[in-house]
Amino acid sequence: MTKKKKTGVRTPSPKHVAQSNARFNIVAVFVLLLSVAVGFSVSAAQKSPHGIVIGIVVGLILMLSPRIARQWERAVVLRLGKYNGLRGPGLFWVVPLIDNVSSWIDQRVITTNFNAEETLTSDTVPVNVDAVLFWMVYDPEKAALEVQDYARAVSWAAQTALRDIIGRTSLSDLLLGRERIESELQKLIDERCTPWGVTVQSVEMRDVIIPAALQDAMSREAQAAREKAARIILGEAEVEIAHLFKNAAMSYQDNPTALHLRAMNILYEGLKEKGALMLVPSTAVESMGLGGLLGAAAAQQTKLSQGQGA
Repeated sequence: MTKKKKTGVRTPSPKHVAQSNARFNIVAVFVLLLSVAVGFSVSAAQKSPHGIVIGIVVGLILMLSPRIARQWERAVVLRLGKYNGLRGPGLFWVVPLIDNVSSWIDQRVITTNFNAEETLTSDTVPVNVDAVLFWMVYDPEKAALEVQDYARAVSWAAQTALRDIIGRTSLSDLLLGRERIESELQKLIDERCTPWGVTVQSVEMRDVIIPAALQDAMSREAQAAREKAARIILGEAEVEIAHLFKNAAMSYQDNPTALHLRAMNILYEGLKEKGALMLVPSTAVESMGLGGLLGAAAAQQTKLSQGQGA
């Protein structure tokens, strides 16, 4: 049994295109109460219930006239089914039973999460990409008349544009060139949404997920590259050291005294540590006359060890 995948689009809440009858209007309530009060007064004066009945009916009709749009909203008014204009923000009036507020357009910046699941890149690598779209309605008339549901249309346009960009991009460019891809994605989505009165402010890619096997292969490749770089650096250091030794040998070649002093310094550095042991070729001892020096150093070290033991 196959499991149906969930869609990769999270559309905004329906409150962005709310119906007028879902709103509480204090002005409409006041008009209804005023009509009922006038009808009650007429009924009391004529001593007939017709006045209050007429007042209630007239109040119910008149309360359809006042509407209130919030600061960030624009109301799309249709008169007998034909576009009549935009209203708001604030209080405005419509003709009861003739005018109709078809939708309320939110002109604030809206965020939409969208993704592309298991989409192949240009080098045939399946990736999952999560992104966020920041957009707003700049022309409420087009948003209401040119597209049925502009919020859902923007979401689907963003997802298809993301799949299109991924299919034309390699994995390395997708991982390293996010700013360029975000810029191209914003331009593509904006071109598709402009006829609907919508402009795209920015697109941000939150995450790019690649298969686990490919992650392991890339990790091993990066580790091998680091080891290669370390070996190259070590080899270059050996070459530099060899050049320095060569220069030092040329300096010691014509100055045996300096060579003897250097050898004595090396021996001293090796023997000054407690418990140190150094093996010196006999030819080096004879050529430099270090027999007495080594014996004296060994005796001094033994004496110091015995003194610390006591």
